[in-house]
Amino acid sequence: MKKNVIATVLAISMVACLTAGCGQTKETAAPAGDTAAPATEAAAEEAAPATTEDVTITFMASQDWIQDAEMELGEKFTEETGIKVDYQIVPSDQYESLLMTKINSGECTDIFGGQSSQFSIVTQFDVEKNAVDLSGESWAGNVDPAAAVELSANGKLYGQPIQDVSACWAVAYNISMFEELGLSIPTNYAEFCDVCDKLLAAGITPIYECVSDGWHHVCWTEAAVAATQANEGYPEALNANTDTFAGNKELTTMFTQLKEMADKGYMGENFMSNQYADAPAAIASGEYAMVLYNQGLGAEVNAVDSSFSADNIGYFVNPLCDNQALNVNYCGPSRFIFSGSKNIDAAKKYLEFMASDESLAYMTEHVSKFNQLPYKNAPSAYSDVVQDFYDRYPNKVAVFQASVKYYNPAWMDIGADMSAMFLGEMTPEEVLKDIDKLRAEQAAAASDPAWN
Repeated sequence: MKKNVIATVLAISMVACLTAGCGQTKETAAPAGDTAAPATEAAAEEAAPATTEDVTITFMASQDWIQDAEMELGEKFTEETGIKVDYQIVPSDQYESLLMTKINSGECTDIFGGQSSQFSIVTQFDVEKNAVDLSGESWAGNVDPAAAVELSANGKLYGQPIQDVSACWAVAYNISMFEELGLSIPTNYAEFCDVCDKLLAAGITPIYECVSDGWHHVCWTEAAVAATQANEGYPEALNANTDTFAGNKELTTMFTQLKEMADKGYMGENFMSNQYADAPAAIASGEYAMVLYNQGLGAEVNAVDSSFSADNIGYFVNPLCDNQALNVNYCGPSRFIFSGSKNIDAAKKYLEFMASDESLAYMTEHVSKFNQLPYKNAPSAYSDVVQDFYDRYPNKVAVFQASVKYYNPAWMDIGADMSAMFLGEMTPEEVLKDIDKLRAEQAAAASDPAWN
């Protein structure tokens, strides 16, 4: 069945021909034999405002940010309002550079996706200039306060959360496989290595990793919360530019352990070319035992193989640096309306539709990794397995994406450095030094006085 909502996957070769996001007015040719309309009538028609049936709003986002369920809701939105939605989905490793090019050229789509963060939405997106103030919208008061902080500048709300930010990146594992091999949930890095060694001995690849996407392997660095636990003032010192990543004991250990995991074969032979989209199938196959994932993996594996119970996937925290704290992050993919859009009112209607009780319930029901969207009017859908995971780790620490300035915008560059580290082209110490350099460049662009 042909969809009214079009999802466009942009390849590199198409970047140059992307057009600015704006509504298009339909042109109707005069029937054969009809005379042309008088000039005054034509001018009046041209000056008349477009109806909702003439409007198409464009929405550009990175891979995995827009779920099928949202596109399905987009079709319903079109049926109810007449406003069409053109979803432009960009490969994750190309998205950030393309987005900034379009914003800086003044030719961005009507709605653009961006990672929230009270720091980066100002320093990277300059939302006070490039996004629409959404504080007065009917749904704004329903946004979870902690999530709203990461989308606000000078007390004004500029974004709308897309995904569940209650879920964290944790090690998801095959429960029955662990039981059959007599394996227990590790509580430190040494125990984690012991689990991996026993899995290798049984002919099973311990970890499914997918470096080719450019971003997923960086999620392992959320174990950097260990540095915050060792020194609660460390994030503040980084933000004041009185401390650095380079030389930090916990972070050096974290990257060293990641390199060791790759060298020992814990990630298998194809971890540099594996793709994130294939993770559920890889776990369902039984070839792999674990993957760093959010708390929706069980349902996704079950969708691949109905004989694989969703409750057969358990979770434990990332144990690098012996971490046992739950890494929390209220930042996540969000919707922003471009201030230069010609369809601001139509875009606002879309955001209002997506934040309605019915839409939030539909998203929660149809997206397995959405257990609690960050809205007061969103339902909760935690399974017993997921709730047990959260209950097991009462200590919660904010990840660097939320607590450290200029870290999130450097994410893909950190990923490139980590790829080089896995290949032996950079050392863990060099990766840390480059993070300091990347942050300094961001700070200079933002004219941050702490770096002057």
